[in-house]
Amino acid sequence: MFLDELIPMVKELIQQPIAFTGGFFSGLLRLNLNDDPVKSWIDEQAGSSSYTPSPTSANNGKSTGPQSISID
Repeated sequence: MFLDELIPMVKELIQQPIAFTGGFFSGLLRLNLNDDPVKSWIDEQAGSSSYTPSPTSANNGKSTGPQSISID
């Protein structure tokens, strides 16, 4: 049912309304959080100098780019 899918979204809206609406509209407007005007505003709000994402190893130590596979 359609209402069952909206319940988690409504719970987040009730718990953190300002953060939810900010994230909703940034997604709606397709704003990149690493662009300068948005990034500087986020830094001002958070009280930090810059956002540095933690490095993740999504490729399990392999080189990036296309890889070939063989299918039998």
